[in-house]
Amino acid sequence: MIFQRTIKTPVTVTGVGLHSGCRVKLTLRPAKSDQGIIFVRTDLPDAPKLKCHPFLVNDTRLSSTLVDDNGVRVATVEHLMSAFACMGIDNIIVELSAPEIPIMDGSSNSFLYLLDQAEVIEQTAHKKYIKILQEVKVTEGDVWVSLKPYNGYKVKVAIKYDHPLFKEDQSTFEVDFAKQSYVSEISRARTFAFMYDIENIRRNGLGLGGNLNNAIVINEEDDTVLNEGGLRFSDEFVRHKILDAIGDLHIAGHPIIGAFEGFKSGHAINNKLLRKLFNNPESWEFVTFENEDQVPPSFHAA
Repeated sequence: MIFQRTIKTPVTVTGVGLHSGCRVKLTLRPAKSDQGIIFVRTDLPDAPKLKCHPFLVNDTRLSSTLVDDNGVRVATVEHLMSAFACMGIDNIIVELSAPEIPIMDGSSNSFLYLLDQAEVIEQTAHKKYIKILQEVKVTEGDVWVSLKPYNGYKVKVAIKYDHPLFKEDQSTFEVDFAKQSYVSEISRARTFAFMYDIENIRRNGLGLGGNLNNAIVINEEDDTVLNEGGLRFSDEFVRHKILDAIGDLHIAGHPIIGAFEGFKSGHAINNKLLRKLFNNPESWEFVTFENEDQVPPSFHAA
């Protein structure tokens, strides 16, 4: 992809916020070149706008939430952002009638369908890629994330939970987008929660819209999932963590030419990595391409 992308026509969907429980109408609208990803809270006076940027992620409790200086919030953006990354969306207006993106089925698949309905189109301005020049890493105890130079885009995540469902041979996954498809390998992986955590999560005002239609619920008593039909992949949990990481990284506003790796990573440390990247300008640069042959293969299929 050498040119920026938006959508051709507006498209609307309604759903519920995973954490707020609020009914929400989401409308995607075309945006001009170099406008970026803009969220608009249509339910508030004067319809305030938030332009997606890593330094606006100011709440990472179980999701990535943008909060501006006036306290205007747009919560749980990561699954939608992950879909934008897959489709190469640079410029789009996201209108919301509530403070949270609808969770849909807990994956990014519904948002890919929505973008297909809106028809993704190329614009005339060249796409700006963030090319990683030097490794950037954030470590907190035994949790760490990094971005390294790589002529393409690949994401590797390892998770670790003390539970029989999280088998060691299914707790690490890597996807290299030059060889594998986001749609088939990642997009259908759903968010998940442990049954014993749900009461505490809701006591903290989160997870109020969660149910078996939009999240995997793990029953700790008999080592099963409560969802009818079980898992979509035997390693669906780690695949969803990759879906999240891709969405969190796309909050940078541009596709990344590099390799991401994380161990026990989550929204908070993913955002700290982006902030560290942006605070170290020698570690990255913007690049554009004049023809498709110059673009790394990871971005050809999108």
